[in-house]
Amino acid sequence: MPVCYRHPNRETGVACSNCGRPICPDCMTTTPVGMRCPECARERTRVRRYSGGAFEQPTVTYALIVVNVIVELASLLGGGSGAAGLGSSAILRDGALSRATVAHGDVWRIVTSGFIHAGLTHLLFNMLSLWILGSLLEPVAGRARFLLIYFCSLLAGSFGALVAQPVGYTVGASGAIFGLLGAAIIVLRSRGINPMESGLVFWLGFNLLLSFTISGISIGGHIGGLVGGTLAAIALYEVGPRLRLPFAVTGGLVALLGAAAVAGAIGISA
Repeated sequence: MPVCYRHPNRETGVACSNCGRPICPDCMTTTPVGMRCPECARERTRVRRYSGGAFEQPTVTYALIVVNVIVELASLLGGGSGAAGLGSSAILRDGALSRATVAHGDVWRIVTSGFIHAGLTHLLFNMLSLWILGSLLEPVAGRARFLLIYFCSLLAGSFGALVAQPVGYTVGASGAIFGLLGAAIIVLRSRGINPMESGLVFWLGFNLLLSFTISGISIGGHIGGLVGGTLAAIALYEVGPRLRLPFAVTGGLVALLGAAAVAGAIGISA
């Protein structure tokens, strides 16, 4: 059981919703986004005084959605399919992920494939999920941690897709979405909230069921993203607070995890 970072003799199952440090009841400050430690509570007060609470808006989530929509519109204008299928646009041709293209040196596809979608329906479902999960997770995690989790999930999803699909192309933000789902469950657990009561576990289970029962879905991408996002959240919200590691260290661990996914994707494609 973790102990309060200010009172080492007190065990606690609650952590600050901003920095992740364990806090006892005497150190808790209730806020709309969970319990905060004294330092983060004071910081939040200063942010509200000067910015009107704008920091709590999921601006990174909105930016990611805008980028995905712009890429899809550009793809449609270039000849991509409006409903389903990859189509023939230059964005799809040069950005979709496959072992053969990565082996040829197109390493950027490990990232770009996560912003390309196989039609408007694919985009709609992923962006709706991103909006829901981002609105839940980003205000709690903060922009830097949220971005780390998102891109670690995306990279791990690309690696998983290449592992499970030796031939063919993969596109979509689903790997990153699954990673956010796993991360949200870990963050809730770190704050003493039972994930089973949040609906997230059911959502995850339902989507995993769809992944294994509907053809054309990248099972490897979904599982890889889930593993990447979950491990990133564990590093940031469980390992870090338990070992009292600063964000620079835990963030570096997550970045290394993403780099390992890229290395794995390149290695398996060679």
